[in-house]
Amino acid sequence: MAKLIAVYGQPTDKEAFNTYYEKTHIPLAKKVPGLMKYDISHGPVVNPGGQSNFYLVATLYFDSMESMQAGLNAPEGQAAAEDTANFATGGVQMYMFETQEV
Repeated sequence: MAKLIAVYGQPTDKEAFNTYYEKTHIPLAKKVPGLMKYDISHGPVVNPGGQSNFYLVATLYFDSMESMQAGLNAPEGQAAAEDTANFATGGVQMYMFETQEV
């Protein structure tokens, strides 16, 4: 399995971020070919010391790195990637990796 983790910084307008993310970005991202599962954080994103600078964490699951790359390179993946500029006023960091159960 492979995962893409998108970590969003604090937006300038939380209500606008939430509305756009829910009504526009999630439906776009769910069209990415090969996407098996998509979940987001609920409530504050904290670290062991307390509050963090992050607002939301999204995790997208794919069968493999190859299927993730194919999906992200597809027109639907490109549309979702380009869409982040429309709402991620606090910035976004993305991490991609394969996983193994231990």
